[in-house]
Amino acid sequence: MRALLSVANRDGIVELARALLELGLDVVATDGTRDYLATEGITVESVSSLTQGEPDVGGQVKTFHHGIYAGILARRDVSDQLDELEAQGIGLIDVVVVNVKPFAPAIGVALIGLDEAIEMIDVAGAALLGAAARNAAGVASVADPEHYPQIISEIRELGVVSTETRARLAAEAFSTISAYHAEIAAYLNQISGNTFPRQLALVLRKVDDLGYGENPHQRAAFYRETTHRSGTLADATRLQGEMPSFNNLLDLDAAYRIARDYTSPTVAIVKHTDPVGLASHDELVEAYRHALETDPVASFGGIVGVNRELDGATAREIAANSYEAVVAPGFSQSAIGILRGKPGLELLAIPPDPTEGMRDYGIASLDFKRVAGGLLVETVDDLGLDRGRLQVVTKRRPTLEELTDLLFAWRAVRHVRSNAVVLARNGATVGVGAGQASRLVSVEIALRRAGDRARLAVLASDAYFPFPDGIQAAAGAGVTAIIQPGGSIRDEMAIEVADRHHLAMVFTGRRHFRH
Repeated sequence: MRALLSVANRDGIVELARALLELGLDVVATDGTRDYLATEGITVESVSSLTQGEPDVGGQVKTFHHGIYAGILARRDVSDQLDELEAQGIGLIDVVVVNVKPFAPAIGVALIGLDEAIEMIDVAGAALLGAAARNAAGVASVADPEHYPQIISEIRELGVVSTETRARLAAEAFSTISAYHAEIAAYLNQISGNTFPRQLALVLRKVDDLGYGENPHQRAAFYRETTHRSGTLADATRLQGEMPSFNNLLDLDAAYRIARDYTSPTVAIVKHTDPVGLASHDELVEAYRHALETDPVASFGGIVGVNRELDGATAREIAANSYEAVVAPGFSQSAIGILRGKPGLELLAIPPDPTEGMRDYGIASLDFKRVAGGLLVETVDDLGLDRGRLQVVTKRRPTLEELTDLLFAWRAVRHVRSNAVVLARNGATVGVGAGQASRLVSVEIALRRAGDRARLAVLASDAYFPFPDGIQAAAGAGVTAIIQPGGSIRDEMAIEVADRHHLAMVFTGRRHFRH
């Protein structure tokens, strides 16, 4: 048996090469891998012993050779092919160990130009791996160091790599190659400004299996984007508790995205991906208190997200209530000590955004909705608010305090499922209406949750009011100002009702549906 080694990731390669040699395999390696093994006292043959020649084009064509590919691709069950190899003095290659030179991790760390990026693409490694996978009937294609122990074990016990293992390795090899090429395509699409290419490949790597999906009878797993560079939930460190459930991961992501959308210390309490409480304040603990005041009952069993390192004072307040999980960019030692006393509470720390110059590409700027037979793909909904383009459409202009709360509420409402209505006052939500078929019903739910706090509050609506009844209801409860996109054929009626109640109303010209 013969093994060919060509690895960019050298984890475990020394142990693998040593074991293969001890098992009696002929081992050949490309120059970089061979030199690395030599520093560890392991001598293997050079790949040039199979090609009988020097590499061309600056070393790029060292493995693109008949003597290598014939030895990989020849079918072991076709005697004519084996006779051809014997006549040409070409030996079989039975194990191909290749992991390609990383592209996605390297290309995202800086603004790398096309010429430099092209030089980073590993063509030979992907070709070798693909050839080995194509002939899985006789060749083991090994793309990841995690498989080395099994390869050694099976050769030791069976004399070969088993048929089942070769098939499984081939599937992973083709997945690895397709993902690698998709990452390259994503980079090239980005620099060429092609947001929606004819073929869109999604590259995801499994983080972990989950206990179940949205419901116990559904299987589930958690995957991360390989091209994403921002600090995200997929890169979180779990400080306490079990792996979050499918539903908790959805809420953790929502809570953190909402909180980090604000620059001031902010706390978001989320259930079913909607904020049930949200507040900003100079002190994080006060932000938490105000967020909880929005709806203390609905907050029970929710997820808490904060956009600052969680301190002891805030942790103490959180510990006094019942939550599923807390997500933050970090936790002080005192906060961890306090929350460790809450059995079952999951604590996740999100890493900071990378340094200046790093960038996201691939699908990082895209959002997806699953439909039968395909995906709906769109760019991510950003706030896109230019304060200079806000249009006051009523006779009364909002006061500075009202405008501050209107902007807070407008930022919040795009995180609420449509039809979405948010009531806010003093940098905190006081009522949220979400997921209703009728905008009036959303207004009524938000007002009911706010109660007396609706008086002197402001209202944000994610889309226009098709009828002025919602504005009428808000005015009757004491709301003083409204922010909405505008654009209804009945805008004049809405403005008339607002003026009649001495409301200030601002149009943004931008809708924020979240279905």
